[in-house]
Amino acid sequence: MRFLLDANALILLLGGHERVVNRASECAENDLCLSSICFAEVLHGSAAGKPPPLEVMERVSKRMAVLPFDEEAAIRYAQLPFKRHRFDQLIAAHALALDLTLVTANPRDFRDIPDLRVEDWTK
Repeated sequence: MRFLLDANALILLLGGHERVVNRASECAENDLCLSSICFAEVLHGSAAGKPPPLEVMERVSKRMAVLPFDEEAAIRYAQLPFKRHRFDQLIAAHALALDLTLVTANPRDFRDIPDLRVEDWTK
C-alpha cells in the first residue's frame, strides 16, 4: 500500500474523474487503500442518498483494503494541531501512522500537518 484515499478522491475516482482514474490506473493492484474513517464518511453520504450508491461502496470494500483506525493512528491524531475538519485530521493521522501518501482534491486542508505527504490527482 502506498496511497490512502481521502473521501473526495474516492468519490472522484468512482465518479470517473479522468485525471484521478488515469493516475489510479498507474498504480499497482494493492497500492490504493482507504481509512475506515474515510469509508464511514462516504458511507454516511451514500446512506443519505448522495453518490456513490451503497451497492458501489459494498463493491469498493471488496476490491480495496479498508484499514482500521488503530492505536498508532489515535496517538498521531492526538499530536496534530487543532482544526475544524475532524474527519480530515483523523484521516491525516491515519496516513501518518501507516506512512502512506494521502490523495485528496483539497490539499490545502492538510497543509498545516507536518510530515504528511499529500498528492492531488485532479491536477
